[in-house]
Amino acid sequence: MSGKRTTTVGSVVVLIILIVIGYFLTREEGSEPPSPTGAPTSGPAAPGDDPAAQLAALTVAPEGKMTGYSRDRFPHWSSQGDSCDTREVVLQRQGTDVQTDSACKATSGTWTSAYDGVVVEDAGKLDIDHTVALAEAWRSGADKWTDEERGKFANDLGGLQLIAVTASSNRSKGDQDAAKWKPPAESYWCTYARAVVSVKTLYSLTVDEAERDALATMLKTC
Repeated sequence: MSGKRTTTVGSVVVLIILIVIGYFLTREEGSEPPSPTGAPTSGPAAPGDDPAAQLAALTVAPEGKMTGYSRDRFPHWSSQGDSCDTREVVLQRQGTDVQTDSACKATSGTWTSAYDGVVVEDAGKLDIDHTVALAEAWRSGADKWTDEERGKFANDLGGLQLIAVTASSNRSKGDQDAAKWKPPAESYWCTYARAVVSVKTLYSLTVDEAERDALATMLKTC
């Protein structure tokens, strides 16, 4: 009799243990794993994801002086290998059906100048514009950089700083900021303002009040 009772008790104990184990396994499978440290969470977009917030985060300061400025302080069109310089790389990237010679010069192709919408088939009629002009960068903080840092800025192929446009549109812009010059093609204002804000953010350059307001106006077209 005692043997049967022992067997029954043992079975009940095993059953209880199995139920408890099953309960905790079910809880673990149904629960959300903890988020790893640094994982993105939902919430307001970071300034980098919102050009208006990015603009608002820029330091507002009066334009600096041109004392000491020279384009030579921004070494540009540096060699990029395979006989190509920065200008030629931009032309190849931003054109259609671009053909080059042994010296990497564009011999044919088609480019659309975003500033004025003009279609160009002669690379010689194009300038490579710095979205944030070199002199404008100097007045906005680049005067404190080293020449090496200015060279990286002037040859920045990784972002939005260089664009192939008609020589006439580039020269009408000159070294002016957005308060004094806007692309003739209003359809490009959104892209242009976003590019300026992105470049100024990346390089920690300042904006003056008039420039900030002009960029905000253009961003409203987005």
